[in-house]
Amino acid sequence: MKANYIGLLIVLLFTLQGCAGGYRATPDEQRLAIQDMRQQSLARLYQEKSSARAEVQAAPGYAVFSNANINVILASFGGGYGVVRNNSTGQDTYMRVGELGLGLGAGVKDYRLVMVFHTDESMERFIEQGWTFGGQADAAAKAGDKGGAVGAEASVNDVTVYQMTESGLALQATLKGSRFWVDESLN
Repeated sequence: MKANYIGLLIVLLFTLQGCAGGYRATPDEQRLAIQDMRQQSLARLYQEKSSARAEVQAAPGYAVFSNANINVILASFGGGYGVVRNNSTGQDTYMRVGELGLGLGAGVKDYRLVMVFHTDESMERFIEQGWTFGGQADAAAKAGDKGGAVGAEASVNDVTVYQMTESGLALQATLKGSRFWVDESLN
C-alpha cells in the first residue's frame, strides 16, 4: 500500500513538472520552451523586485529553473529543468535538477528559481559540480493569480537565489539536497 502511494506521488510529480515542451518534444522544442520559461520567470522577478534587473544584467551570469516538489510527511522529492546564461559570452547551458529531502510537511508545489552568479567562479562551479544542500521552510497556497506564497531570497557563496511559487499547496520544513547537472541531450 505504501509503495503504491509513493508511486502515485512520483507519477503526480512528473505530470506536474513534465518535460520542457512536452514528453515528445524535440531538443529544439525543449530549448525553446526553456527559453520561454526563462523570459516569463525573469519578467515576474523584475515585476516583484525591480532592483533584480540591474543585478542580473551586471552579473557574470544567471540561471533560471522550473521545479516541482512533492512533500509526503517525512520525505520530499522534486525535479525540473533550466538554463544557465553566461552574460559575457551569451552561451546557454541547459541543465536538469533533482531534489531529495527529509523533514515534516505535506503538499505539491510548482516554483521557479532564479540564481544570480556574482563571480565567474561561482557560475563555473555550479555548472561543473551542481550540488546544493540546505534547509527550506515555506508555505504556499496558490493557483494562478489566486492565493499567496512566502517567497525566498538568499545569498550564499557569491550566488543570490530567488524563489517564486507558481502554484501549489504546501506547508513544509525540510533538510534537502539538490543535484543540478548538465543536460547532454540539449547542449
